[in-house]
Amino acid sequence: MVALSLAQVRERFEWEMPTFRVNGKLFLTLPEGETSMAVRCPIAERNELVLAEPGKFWVAPHEAGGAWVRVRLAALDDREELEAIVVDSWRQAAPAKLVEEYFAG
Repeated sequence: MVALSLAQVRERFEWEMPTFRVNGKLFLTLPEGETSMAVRCPIAERNELVLAEPGKFWVAPHEAGGAWVRVRLAALDDREELEAIVVDSWRQAAPAKLVEEYFAG
């Protein structure tokens, strides 16, 4: 899993699904039997993604007020797109110094 290759990530099973945290902050979950993932995404960007690619991105009703988007894993173009989405979500939750070190190295 891409998430576990990132710095200071811990996996926990919560809410009947795998969840991933960095520095204690949630940045990725694998709901729906791991056919999708929920990732951090600023609301403005999230809304643009959902409008542009509704077959790939959507917002779960209970996450509508938060900065989260769901991603259908089977709809992703390739592993590179998956990695970019996961890293971006991790970057939003990780401490600034950790992000700086990751991108510098």
